[in-house]
Amino acid sequence: MKRLFVDLEICNRCKECRVFCDYFYHPQNNGITSVREYATFATICRHCEEAPCVNSCYHKALERAPDGHIKRYKMRCTSCKTCAIACPFGIIFQDFIPYLDSKCDYCIGVPSKVPKCMDTCPEKAIDIREVQEDPDRNIYLIGDNLAVRTVKWSIEDIQPKKR
Repeated sequence: MKRLFVDLEICNRCKECRVFCDYFYHPQNNGITSVREYATFATICRHCEEAPCVNSCYHKALERAPDGHIKRYKMRCTSCKTCAIACPFGIIFQDFIPYLDSKCDYCIGVPSKVPKCMDTCPEKAIDIREVQEDPDRNIYLIGDNLAVRTVKWSIEDIQPKKR
């Protein structure tokens, strides 16, 4: 199955995202921002037990989803950035929380069209391809239409080895 593939290891190195989007309903917005946020919350976020980012948001725009991931309700978010400041690990980048935002529709099923995000990413971190989950290569499936390459955080990675 073809999926939108984002290499977060490359994508998160950029100082400023210059990717454009074909998102039909809000052409001035950039759908890749929502993809980066979603993928980061699913794979890199530490999912803190007390979640300072969630506790700092006085608009209740951040919540822990039933699967344990942090979720942002974009209609509640005012882009005050207190969550980015409160995150002790620097996972919430300030450009993840714009006031105006659009959701990526992954351009899956659009016949014979190269999505603008693929065309305009100067680092070539975005592609649509057949991809399977492969933790050995740091490739993870997120939902039905997204795959990312990133170093996934895990509590087991920091636990001392048992003797």
